[in-house]
Amino acid sequence: MAKQLTAVSIANARPGPQRREIPDAGCRGLYLVVQPSGRKSWAVRYRFAGKPRKVTLAGALTLAAARKAAAEALHELERGNDPAALKSETRATAAALAADTVDKWADQFIERHARRKTRALTLAQYESVLRRLVLPAWRGRTVHDIKRRDVIELLEQIALDRPIMANRTLGVLSKFFNWLCERDRIVASPCAGVRRPSEEHARERVLSDDEIRRLWIACDDIGGPAGACIKTLLLTGQRRSEVSGMCRSEISGDVLSLPGERTKNKKRHDVPLSRQVLAILESMPAIAGSDYVFTLGRAPLGHFDRSKQLIDAQMKPDAPWVLHDLRRTCASGMARLGVRLPVIEKCLNHSSGTFRGIVATYQRHDFAAEKHDALQRWADHIDAIVSGEPAGKVVSLRPRS
Repeated sequence: MAKQLTAVSIANARPGPQRREIPDAGCRGLYLVVQPSGRKSWAVRYRFAGKPRKVTLAGALTLAAARKAAAEALHELERGNDPAALKSETRATAAALAADTVDKWADQFIERHARRKTRALTLAQYESVLRRLVLPAWRGRTVHDIKRRDVIELLEQIALDRPIMANRTLGVLSKFFNWLCERDRIVASPCAGVRRPSEEHARERVLSDDEIRRLWIACDDIGGPAGACIKTLLLTGQRRSEVSGMCRSEISGDVLSLPGERTKNKKRHDVPLSRQVLAILESMPAIAGSDYVFTLGRAPLGHFDRSKQLIDAQMKPDAPWVLHDLRRTCASGMARLGVRLPVIEKCLNHSSGTFRGIVATYQRHDFAAEKHDALQRWADHIDAIVSGEPAGKVVSLRPRS
């Protein structure tokens, strides 16, 4: 007849030549399992759907813990559930959760979401943030383990010497975890409620006329697609990714037609090309198998860090500047030339400002002629700055051979 097991009887249970199961009268269906090796474990035997079943209790449990686990298993049985099947499902779920590593989902986020739905520049930012800043800190951890505290600590560490990059990292992580929420991989984003670690102020940097002249000369001297691309940024006022990713198939006559998937506001944007820009584009050699204008191979120009360093070393700017400041310089320059604000906004493809609200709904004039005139006047002004001649008496500058 079965007896109630005790701590002493469990300790004194000796292994035999075969596996032994010792019932515990103190808990229905509970057995102490003693292997020939001497290893001891626990199991619960029961019947489910008329068939004998067994579930092994995980871990090195004490007698009290084993009885509690057995009671919970039998409670599930009373509810109509098979404890062994529940254990298998739990184990499978745990294995699936363990496979949800940050590195695995970061790669899939880049391939399935960022690469298909973002512009080239944004894609590069996403890859850089995830692979250079996030993965070194969280590699091997699962997305279920990342808590708000982890996000805050990572951002605070980055903000010590790169405060603006910390803000960008928060933006990328928010997109990443929201994407996982949409796929029902996590319940909630750990970025929810996390504030930007650093304050940002709108940039006001505009290059002076003398800096424009020095920049142009420096671009001529470094040459290649990078120098030509930066000059085109200055002449057109378009965003970096829109110019660096320019395709020959997007150009018809003297108009660059940017499809919606290549613009920030997702709207088609026609950019009139001045004589100076056309001269730059004509100087770019076509690469077999590539449709890109500014390229060293089959891919568009990516990072400009090295080219920018070379330009700054020769240009010696009056203050630090970034490529996006050329867009502001173009807009400010056209305003100085008397170009009306609505025309400037159309040149830059702004959907806010003058054209927000009801105006955006009902105003359908494309400003094509006005945009062409404005950008040509700006390009002629650049010619005058670089050559030192009055704007009406200069010959359009062409890239040095």
